[in-house]
Amino acid sequence: MKKLYSPWRSAYIQTFSDKTKSRGCLFCAMTEKASDAENLVIWRGKFCFVVMNKYPYNSGHLMIVPYRHTSIFTKLSSEEHGEIMMMTGKCIKALKNTSKPQGFNFGANLGKVAGAGIDKHIHFHIVPRWNGDTNFMPVVAKTKVISQDLKNTWKSLKKEFKNVQ
Repeated sequence: MKKLYSPWRSAYIQTFSDKTKSRGCLFCAMTEKASDAENLVIWRGKFCFVVMNKYPYNSGHLMIVPYRHTSIFTKLSSEEHGEIMMMTGKCIKALKNTSKPQGFNFGANLGKVAGAGIDKHIHFHIVPRWNGDTNFMPVVAKTKVISQDLKNTWKSLKKEFKNVQ
């Protein structure tokens, strides 16, 4: 059996493991900090917030995070579920308007064995996709090509979120 390793994912997961061991939950810390630009928070609602992934699979990779600290999907209230789904629609509209993706991946990794890098605080990923966005670069060059700078993506999405209904 052949194996394909992605050591950059381990480094990414370890950064959160180190931070959360010493300072608690990364997402809970984001709810307390005022610097949305530093944390790449795009929108704050009553039950959840939208943040850009600092280690994205693709440019515009967003996460919707409930404020309440839980890892259990079934413990989210109907109000939390409702706002998360409403924001999913807004995220999709904003991404369509700013970067014209041809599709999306949307979902959550529930539990560490399911791939959750941060498994103690549930969060939902929205990843814009384009035809041909998977390529040989990570395999051959150990490099992931992200087509736009995070801060530039944040600025355009932050502006677009004000317009999306």
